[in-house]
Amino acid sequence: MQFQVLSELADVAVIATGKSIREYRRLCKIYGQGRWRKLKGIASIRLGDGTIHLAELHWYEAHGIGKKETKIKRLLG
Repeated sequence: MQFQVLSELADVAVIATGKSIREYRRLCKIYGQGRWRKLKGIASIRLGDGTIHLAELHWYEAHGIGKKETKIKRLLG
């Protein structure tokens, strides 16, 4: 699903770090070794059909590599 983040991420929290991330090996293989963390946060997004919603987003992030694979976990409003 295509979407665009419209606001700053709020209530950012770490869900998992390092090898406790289920996708750790895949992330290292695709993007390279790093201190991988899975994070979540809340932001306003615009969906592909033009509607705007508040949503909980999840993504992976590593120092020096950046934010990868952002996905919508659930729509809040």
